[in-house]
Amino acid sequence: QVQLVESGGGLVQAGGSLRLSCAASGITFTVNPMAWYRQAPGKQRELVAGISSGGNTNYADSVKGRFTLSGDNAKNTVYLQMNSLKPEDTAVYYCAARRPWRGDYEYWGQGTQVTVSS
Repeated sequence: QVQLVESGGGLVQAGGSLRLSCAASGITFTVNPMAWYRQAPGKQRELVAGISSGGNTNYADSVKGRFTLSGDNAKNTVYLQMNSLKPEDTAVYYCAARRPWRGDYEYWGQGTQVTVSS
């Protein structure tokens, strides 16, 4: 059974930092591509950052240079380091994973709220 458990969200002032964690069980990010998505109120869920099984990362233009996705093999955990946060980064952040041959993300965490105050 695949489980993704996010943590690390919270309230931060603009310009501040947060680090989100996604602990995975039932899969391993060195095999299964993983990603962070976010959904703000009234908006569609959007891809924030992704990491391939080979370790390549990609980022949404809106977070490039501010967010960094990384992984810890020993803990089977991926992280999203978020710096220089802006009020528009406020959203529920979700960790997602998929089997390598799938084009869509099929496993989702419960989400963690990030609120950035101005």
